Amino acid sequence: MDCWVDGQPADALSLKDRGLAYGDGLFETVAVRDGQPLLLDRHLARLAEGCSRLAIAADPERIRHELSSYALAMGEGVLKLILTRGDGQRGYAPDTTAPGRRILQASPAPSYPAAHAEQGIRLFPCSTRLSHQPLLAGLKHLNRLEQVIARSEWQDGEHAEGLMLDQAGRVIEGVFSNLFLVRDGVLVTADLKRCGVAGVMRAELLAQARGLGIPTQVTDIGLEQLQWADEVFVCNSVYGVWPVRACAALSWPVGPLTRKLQTIARALLDA
Repeated sequence: MDCWVDGQPADALSLKDRGLAYGDGLFETVAVRDGQPLLLDRHLARLAEGCSRLAIAADPERIRHELSSYALAMGEGVLKLILTRGDGQRGYAPDTTAPGRRILQASPAPSYPAAHAEQGIRLFPCSTRLSHQPLLAGLKHLNRLEQVIARSEWQDGEHAEGLMLDQAGRVIEGVFSNLFLVRDGVLVTADLKRCGVAGVMRAELLAQARGLGIPTQVTDIGLEQLQWADEVFVCNSVYGVWPVRACAALSWPVGPLTRKLQTIARALLDA
């Protein structure tokens, strides 16, 4: 399917685009089923938060309409929305009144081994550390070189994801997912006030758990807490939930709370 740029089919982009020059923009990766973009409200809420914090001009209703129309046309797969600040001249100073540029791309749904969801995965302990930048923390901005470097650390088929820590050695997330652990019935995930991506599936699972009366905690996580965890899993808005069975010398069973939330995530992504 053709890409769309600002609502029109296109196969080229201006060389002056600030997304190319400076990574000045945001993106969302949206699962599409039967022509419907899934978890759309959460994706658009995160995008709006990013636009507000980066002072990128954007029309949320236009974005919703274009994204929904594109999803309907593609039918199935993964939709990527890239929102840049648009064209700019030389220099860092942004024009906060310039209309953002909207880029839509379609890809087939990834084919992951069924064992990832059924039996769990092994995490690769990445040596690449996430830098602290509270102004960007939580956003899915276009500056993803830390993840690119981290993902290059393993090439084998034994590891399906990587574990990323911050500069202080705190457990933050996977390379392309958020991480949860369960301890004594409490669902725990990392505080992302310094770095990391606030995933839409992360937000949805926290809300679903609270609705079910499951205790939740968003806090700093040290490696020792990972060692003591009863269950560990990762999640994102494309594959849902994968149990984590091992990372380096650590191992965990696939536990009941992981399975419960995996079922919820699967229902959301099969909608």
